[in-house]
Amino acid sequence: MTASRPVGADLTVVHLIVAERFGVEVPTFQGEGPSGGHPALFIRLSRCNLSCTKCDTKYTWDWSQFDPRKESTKQAVADLVIWATSSPVELVVITGGEPLLQQAALVPLVETLLAAGKRVEFETNGTIAPVPELLVDGVRFNVSPKITTFGMDEAKSVVPTALETFVASRRAAFKFVASSAGDLDRIAELVDSHQLAPVWVMPEGTTADAITATTRVLADAVAARHWHLTTRLHVLAFADARGR
Repeated sequence: MTASRPVGADLTVVHLIVAERFGVEVPTFQGEGPSGGHPALFIRLSRCNLSCTKCDTKYTWDWSQFDPRKESTKQAVADLVIWATSSPVELVVITGGEPLLQQAALVPLVETLLAAGKRVEFETNGTIAPVPELLVDGVRFNVSPKITTFGMDEAKSVVPTALETFVASRRAAFKFVASSAGDLDRIAELVDSHQLAPVWVMPEGTTADAITATTRVLADAVAARHWHLTTRLHVLAFADARGR
């Protein structure tokens, strides 16, 4: 997929398919991973190349349950830039769905946000390698490969060539969702096979009780492997409400 564009391209005619954007009108935080707890703005893109049964954002891709005409809109990059730069918050999180499906249009968005003094984090499933134009200072990737217990065939959700690109970039952290100590064994196999680092483990769950219970199941084993442990702050703080 090419991401090149003419110099000085009109950002009013470059569009992204967006599920939602939030954090300006009602402030929020990055809820997971290395920047957990940081004030953040979110641009959630629609569409995904996976269909994980335990996905908590199925409104970005599962059209058997959701209507894409109601759940997504085409928005100009220029409008997204105006929206994001109206806030003093530095961190812009671009998530999904799978945002890198639309990276040709993401390049001018990211370039413009960086020029405005923002920093950008992508939340990605790690199946699509980022183009070189996104591998720049000010951009980080939270790469979350999905293991079998998350409800996805690893033949589709683990793409070695893409993971190699993320590792080589030195701009990625690898964040795995886990619900049991057994999941950590599979995560360790992937970490060793693909030389993934740093590693973050996040408890599965969409309620505070589930997050707390799973954290206690995982904590000792994650610590023993010298990995990082992250919670899901948006679940604990905002009861997993959309737009928070």
